[in-house]
Amino acid sequence: MLKENGIKKILIDENTVKQKVKELAKKINNDYKDKTPCLIGLLKGSFVFIADLAREIETNIEIDFMIVSSYGNDKIGSEIKILKDVDIALSGRDVIIVEDIIDTGYTLNKICEVLKTRNVSSLKICTLLNKPSRRKVDIKIDYNGFDIEDEFVVGYGIDYAQKYRNLPYIGVVE
Repeated sequence: MLKENGIKKILIDENTVKQKVKELAKKINNDYKDKTPCLIGLLKGSFVFIADLAREIETNIEIDFMIVSSYGNDKIGSEIKILKDVDIALSGRDVIIVEDIIDTGYTLNKICEVLKTRNVSSLKICTLLNKPSRRKVDIKIDYNGFDIEDEFVVGYGIDYAQKYRNLPYIGVVE
């Protein structure tokens, strides 16, 4: 059945993903006891992850989203264009960027630079998937789900040509 859907293999099954989301939420709960951090999801890929993560976080949180596109050949000098910015004022706030997957890190690095200019109290990064072999810039990941090899993955919000986002697991495309 997987091959019919264009999925070569299941990399991380649904139950393993759910357990990892609970682990990450527990760490956030411990780090932000008696605080109200703002989770900023980077759309579109993070929407499933941030929804499940938010339901597992027990402390008060606020959630907002950004949509960014990068241009300039994906190099250090590349720029990002903010297509949808956050609506919440971030000055003095604890902010956690929630990503589906971190690859080269260029776009995320630029987003961090932008958010730091807004006088945030703290800025942390939470990602479900991390591809360290593809990293081109130094990114400190505070809450890391899974380190994965350099494979083209889909599912759990991550797409290929806008398909596969609804898969409950992380799969590798043929």
